[in-house]
Amino acid sequence: MPYISPDSNTDRVFNNADSFAMVFDATWRKLTEKNTYETQNEKIISALDAMSDHPFMISSPETARQVATFRIRLLELD
Repeated sequence: MPYISPDSNTDRVFNNADSFAMVFDATWRKLTEKNTYETQNEKIISALDAMSDHPFMISSPETARQVATFRIRLLELD
């Protein structure tokens, strides 16, 4: 599943943590609406899989996971 563009009018996505975070938030919310997960880790894996073609996910997968975990805590997304 391709990632959700943060701005569907322009499809501009950048290879940085800010762009990744915006797309992650939208992806997380979309997954929450459509699916249920046994654990938060399963949901994180699903979100990251859905964003596998995001430039930041490709270039810095471990940092992307850290950003995702931080966003969940920061915004209380779980």
